Amino acid sequence: MATKITPKKTTKKTPAKKHNKSFMTKIKWFLLKALLWFFGISISFVVLFKFVPVPFTPLMVIRYFENKAAGKEIYFSHNWEPIEKISVNLQKAVIASEDGTFLTHNGFDFIAMQKAYKSNERGRKIKGGSTISQQTAKNVFLWQGRSYLRKGLEAYFTVLIEAIWGKKRIMEVYLNSIEMGDGVYGAYAATEHWYRKDASSLTMVQAAGIAAILPNPRKYKATSSSSYINNRKTKIVRIMRHIGKIEY
Repeated sequence: MATKITPKKTTKKTPAKKHNKSFMTKIKWFLLKALLWFFGISISFVVLFKFVPVPFTPLMVIRYFENKAAGKEIYFSHNWEPIEKISVNLQKAVIASEDGTFLTHNGFDFIAMQKAYKSNERGRKIKGGSTISQQTAKNVFLWQGRSYLRKGLEAYFTVLIEAIWGKKRIMEVYLNSIEMGDGVYGAYAATEHWYRKDASSLTMVQAAGIAAILPNPRKYKATSSSSYINNRKTKIVRIMRHIGKIEY
């Protein structure tokens, strides 16, 4: 009697390429979802801060932990002040000091950036070509540093706030969030700290004094200033006289 031999069933192996494609597809979907979440959250915060005062910035948090780690006394002063109650002199002073084309550019001053790049190439360290819009984007949404990632995110947030906030709101947030002394943030705290008065009554010279220390507000003083800061004050006041009425 003949014995029937049944051939063994062979299990087909899934090619490795199929597994790789499946893995890469998951990675792509994950990155896409992460990107969509980032855009959604970032745009939501920009829209929120168009109407709501910015309570604190990443720099304020960083300074707190820096002082705590160094065993220094922790001093923090920050109060939101509507732009209508901030002296026009201070608005003119920061434009004269930080960003002469603030009212006309779209967030970036490419000429200033090019000059800063060329100067740094020659080894002369000068203040970067960042506009008030860029500084505001960095102060409110990002950390300090010079990495390409941070600069790229800074450009992204700069475009957003220019499109959603507009110049007046950018100036308002800027004057309420920047560091204007050691533990001093914003116009309200700065005018009280340096001049013992409210932000609406600053003179041209006093406003220039605050603007003059912005390159390093923890090192320089707006009052009893060094010759370097006094020279900056004089230059800022001279430029302020030519700005005229601010039209946002």
